Amino acid sequence: MSNPSSSWPWPDSLDALVAAPDHHDLVLEDHRMRVIITHIPPGNLVPLHTHRWPGVAYLLSASHFIRRDEHGNVLLDSRKDDPPKALHAQWLDPLPPHTVENVGDAEIRIYIVELKSDA
Repeated sequence: MSNPSSSWPWPDSLDALVAAPDHHDLVLEDHRMRVIITHIPPGNLVPLHTHRWPGVAYLLSASHFIRRDEHGNVLLDSRKDDPPKALHAQWLDPLPPHTVENVGDAEIRIYIVELKSDA
């Protein structure tokens, strides 16, 4: 697995823990990985942020959401697909600058295990 951090074009100030601390909590971090819990109450808009490393996202609770890029263009509107399912794991590629808006009636809670390198 390659480590995209060396070629990551966005500033550290857009990292999820820095740019959107009200919605991301650090659980554990070392040189190999970082574990974050994301929580987005209904009606909340998570400020513009990035996720630098790929990893696994485990949805603890789900709700409909809209993901937009840094220009406000809709990247994903979950209301147009099957509803998100809680207790579900999925691969997460690195995410460039984006916002997430919870447009459903339940809190979104996700554990994310980001993989920093092969080490």
